[in-house]
Amino acid sequence: MQPNGQPLPLIRRIAAKEVVLFFASPVAYLFLATFAAVTLFIFFWGEAFFSRNIADVRPMFEWMPLLLIFLASTLTMRLWSEERRTGTLEHVLTQPVPLWHFVVGKFAGCLLLLAIALAITLPLPMSVSLMGDLDWGPVWAGYLATFLLGAAYLSIGLFVSARSDNQIVSLISAVTLSGLFYLIGTNTITDFFGNQAGEWLRALGTGSRFDAITRGVIDFRDLYYYLSMIAVFLALNTVVLEKERWATQQVTPHHQAWRAVTGLLLANAIGANLWLGQMNSIRLDVTEGNQYSISEATSGYLNQLQEPLLVRGYFSSKTHPLLAPLVPQLRDLIEEYDVAGKGKVRVEFIDPATHPELEEEANQKYGIQPVPFQVADRYQASIVSSYFNVLVQYGDEHQVLGFRDLIEVKARSEADVDVQLRNPEHDLTRAIKKVLNSYQAGGNLFDTVKSELVFNGYISNVSALPEKLVDFKKTINKVLDKLKADANGRLTVNFIDPDADGGKVGQQIAQDFGFKPMATSLLSNDRFYFYMTLANQEEQTVQIPLGDMSEGSFERNLKTGIKRFASGFTKTVALVTPQVPAYNPYGMASGARFSQLEQFLGDELNIKREDLSDGQVSGDADILLLASPKELDEKQLFAVDQFLMQGGTVIAATSPYSASLSNRSLSLQKQNSGLQDWLAYHGLLIEDKVVMDPQNAAFPVPVTRNVGGFQFQEMRMLDYPYFIDVRGKGLNQDNPITADLPQATVAWASPIKINQAKQAGRKVTELLRSSEGAWLSSSMDIMPKITRDGLSAFTPEGQQSAQLLGVISAGRFSSYFADKESPLLTKDDKADEATGEEADNTKDSQTAESKQTTVSSVITQSPESARIILFSSNDFLRDQVIRMAGSSTGSEYLNNLQLLTNTVDWSLEDVGLLSIRSRGHFNRTLPPMEHDVQLFWEYLNYGMAIFALGIIAIVQRQRKRAQDNRYLALLAN
Repeated sequence: MQPNGQPLPLIRRIAAKEVVLFFASPVAYLFLATFAAVTLFIFFWGEAFFSRNIADVRPMFEWMPLLLIFLASTLTMRLWSEERRTGTLEHVLTQPVPLWHFVVGKFAGCLLLLAIALAITLPLPMSVSLMGDLDWGPVWAGYLATFLLGAAYLSIGLFVSARSDNQIVSLISAVTLSGLFYLIGTNTITDFFGNQAGEWLRALGTGSRFDAITRGVIDFRDLYYYLSMIAVFLALNTVVLEKERWATQQVTPHHQAWRAVTGLLLANAIGANLWLGQMNSIRLDVTEGNQYSISEATSGYLNQLQEPLLVRGYFSSKTHPLLAPLVPQLRDLIEEYDVAGKGKVRVEFIDPATHPELEEEANQKYGIQPVPFQVADRYQASIVSSYFNVLVQYGDEHQVLGFRDLIEVKARSEADVDVQLRNPEHDLTRAIKKVLNSYQAGGNLFDTVKSELVFNGYISNVSALPEKLVDFKKTINKVLDKLKADANGRLTVNFIDPDADGGKVGQQIAQDFGFKPMATSLLSNDRFYFYMTLANQEEQTVQIPLGDMSEGSFERNLKTGIKRFASGFTKTVALVTPQVPAYNPYGMASGARFSQLEQFLGDELNIKREDLSDGQVSGDADILLLASPKELDEKQLFAVDQFLMQGGTVIAATSPYSASLSNRSLSLQKQNSGLQDWLAYHGLLIEDKVVMDPQNAAFPVPVTRNVGGFQFQEMRMLDYPYFIDVRGKGLNQDNPITADLPQATVAWASPIKINQAKQAGRKVTELLRSSEGAWLSSSMDIMPKITRDGLSAFTPEGQQSAQLLGVISAGRFSSYFADKESPLLTKDDKADEATGEEADNTKDSQTAESKQTTVSSVITQSPESARIILFSSNDFLRDQVIRMAGSSTGSEYLNNLQLLTNTVDWSLEDVGLLSIRSRGHFNRTLPPMEHDVQLFWEYLNYGMAIFALGIIAIVQRQRKRAQDNRYLALLAN
């Protein structure tokens, strides 16, 4: 102990001495340079950073547990061994100072050296942040985990070095012992045991603890594990040195005290780690958006539970090695649901192999079956049937998630496959929402309506109505009486004659809703009103369509209207796509297909293929989605227009061009959607040109190469300006649709121009824009062009500027048909009217006329809830384009589908799943860059590492000179 009783000065001097001695040899710089070079090589080449196309540095941290074993063992191998070999250890042992001061001093010096080695790698995440949108939370968590893991290995290395006088023996022993702690938690060991035993082993492994922190979750259990390991091995180090002070073999109270303290420390470290292993709430999620924490949206769905929700995981103890590490991650998340459910969620985990009765129930009741996986090692290959399923059950409703629903597979090559959980919170919460909605839908409809509803029937006097509408009004009263009985006073029914009081009501509803008198024929002078609305206390109003004027149709449409005021019901999207031609004789599918879009939306919504040929949209549709519409006639356009006038949302993906793709050709052709004039009427103009952008996604092109006289074909990812890569400033960060979307690829798009004069009173929100370097082209030649050097031959032409590719127009619209007669009243109706008297001769003809009666009018203006959402591309949602966009990353590309799903959710004001979805699955992609640019970033990082080593060398040299000068001055005196 120092005279002032403070150990810090001595510890500081010991640490400084070790650092100076380390840098006194050129081997130190060679060692640090090797560490930096290996780290960068693994990151850029071993893990193929640019091929991953993700802006993160996890590949660097994935190799750190192995690199740190050799780094820590090399740093500590000489510390005590050299003292013992040169005889200076005896001097240390005879000092009247506690030996733990020397142990902590050497440990602190090693920590400083470790920090310097890690600091040399900092240019790497800095470079990634310049290349893409890097989440710094997991980066700092990764460095914290690396520092703690390195500190644990250093404590092991110091303990081993204190027991040997040979540096090589110390190095080998430290590597072996540290490697043993690392191997305990790896799949190589845990695969021989079941899930429970495997979790215990992973809790003891240094590498498995490390992985949790590097993904951005700092768990107190992991921190305590590393700190306890450091404390235990530093204590053992001190005990080893203290034993050499003991001059006698006789056990003294001093010896007993040291052994007791060390034993208690070891026992408490083990006990505390086991006890903390049962807790999962003391943790900090440092990722942007808290991706690994239960979100508020999930908590909101859990708060709607009225009875217990069962979440049961079926996980086999013996499963595929790539799935085994995902089991504890999924279990941890499911347990978070248990905590957030506050007693409303029951969580169970079973191994069906040990619970035959539950396995039989899973097979027969829930349709859960084991999946055969091929498991192979160097000695044998076998088939293992295992379970990887999650059951979500609420009441008599249930949903089952299999491994295909929960994971994503990314293949860099045939032998290099990366398997990860896709977005487990979104998948689980989506399943909970489905069973919750299904359960609620099976009860009283009005139980989910929080406010009182008012049904208003704006219907003319019976004497003015056609015979069919007179009967239909009786049907309406019948259905309303039945629903009023279920509503318990929360449904008020009013029938109002718009012609009463001098037509004041008619004038008012024309002003408020755009309701004009109806007719059954263009030639008839008889006009009448027959409109129905449903409103709540917040003055939200929806129109109830007539449908086919049958009892079942009206009841369905009325219940659909009620559901719009209720919570917990699955919404319906009316999807309009071009007719798909049959397969051609060569087996290639022709025409635009949107099966992936339909499947992706169908996971959370009801998708209904809509036929607009009857001039109306189904009454149960909440959203109208037009995907690459083609040649809509006047009736179909009228259906779209009137859906908007009723306060609906119309989402259109359309442009004047559409690409034709096959295995041998690629061409651009004109496509008439039938929407151009309608959109222009509402102030949205799509130019008859194609946007090209230097910031673009790659296009897969087959290239034939000649190698050694043999020709073979390979796929080359070619710079393709027609695949516009929208990211960063091109995505509106203030709108939930695009705020958390990392990127979108918009193919063969045209620019949108806004007519501000026609947008008066409406809110216009830009969603997508190209980069500032984009230009416009009128050429129909879109084939990829390659120079002799294998690079893209496209060059910018004309004026370059950012082009609008996606926009929202929301507010009150006037009808495109406001000054026109309804297209539903055709010339055939005129003929029928002219020959009506002859048709009345028989009872059969009267019945036929009644059935063919067409009732129609034009709603001339919409409420404020109406929206048009326009994306100026026919092709960016096509199956072929989505497959091509994902071919560059070797994984499923879903960003475009996600953009559309976010749009639908935002339109339906269902931002719950939208907020959860954006937290996980969609990675932060890198912008496209040329090969020479990639090399620039690689060499820049190597150069910065060498520069950092040079700075360290200069500083150490100046410090050594200052020490020499002080020594010479001391000699002179």
